[in-house]
Amino acid sequence: MKLLFDQNLSPRLVARLVDLFPGSEHARDVGLATADDIAVWEYAKARGFVVTA
Repeated sequence: MKLLFDQNLSPRLVARLVDLFPGSEHARDVGLATADDIAVWEYAKARGFVVTA
């Protein structure tokens, strides 16, 4: 399972959880730092992520 961490969560979570959830990303790191919720959810859905908020 790949997680997409929302903007309100620390980007450091990606590095801390990479062993458990490889392929996970933070919204900031994929160009969604200022995106609205709809854009984040659409990005996640299209790429097989589970959003964590």
